[in-house]
Amino acid sequence: MNLGGFLKASDLLKSSGKFWRIWTRKTSSDSSSLTLMQQQDGIRRIILNNPRKRNALSLAMLESLRGHLTDAPDLRVIIISARGPVFSSGHDLKELTSAQGRQHHSRVFQTCSEVMTLIQDLPVPVIAMVNGVATAAGCQLVASCDVAIATEKSTFATPGVNVGLFCSTPGVAIGRALPRKVAMLMLLTGRPLSAQDALQHGLVSRVVCEERLEDETLAVARCVCESSRPVLALGKAVFQRQMAEAQDSAYTRACSAMVENLELRDGQEGIRAFLEKRKPVWSHEDAQLTHTHNQ
Repeated sequence: MNLGGFLKASDLLKSSGKFWRIWTRKTSSDSSSLTLMQQQDGIRRIILNNPRKRNALSLAMLESLRGHLTDAPDLRVIIISARGPVFSSGHDLKELTSAQGRQHHSRVFQTCSEVMTLIQDLPVPVIAMVNGVATAAGCQLVASCDVAIATEKSTFATPGVNVGLFCSTPGVAIGRALPRKVAMLMLLTGRPLSAQDALQHGLVSRVVCEERLEDETLAVARCVCESSRPVLALGKAVFQRQMAEAQDSAYTRACSAMVENLELRDGQEGIRAFLEKRKPVWSHEDAQLTHTHNQ
């Protein structure tokens, strides 16, 4: 399988050899790290790396993940995946006992909310690459990403109600990704959605066989890389904001965004390239035209 120069998660865990000498600044250098990171050709791969604990979103895992969710001028897209048969089982319940105390509980949920919000606020698209089970806050993570590609064997659930902890914070992201009655069915019963049901209801973007998961995900990532970074950043931000608005307000915001888009250097470059029947040469800079014609 051609991964275009990317290494699989198992390769990321090699602690010696040429790979680590090349990627020591861009990839976690300890195989025990809760998350691993690799970046190449504008595509950043973040891998949840605690399969022994079902990639639980402990406070330490959330903080590790947040550390990799940073912007950079050469960044175009982020892919979040996981080692093992569980994408993420959600919060670590050992951190949620009364022994930990209210202050710690608040910090866990606040940090989680910050991570989910950060994913949507980043100027680059974030793709979830799911091969296995995603439950509770793990399902929330999938719902928070801009795109989600899953294997046929993946399942999605919010089973907190079964242990006496209603998935209220996962419900924020899931309720915005799924029809309300489907989201409530998940939240009230804890029963899982199959990958195909998740696709049908809009929780994931595409379902593929396991053998094709990396190829399909990287194909989407490379397609994103072919577009202008500031154009995508503007588009993502406007889409997120207008979805929370009434239709009239959403159109007002979107119209302003289209005008703003046309004032970007890359906005005009794309139109010129189309009219001249050539491939656009993106600057990938936020630069606006020095002047516009008010006609």
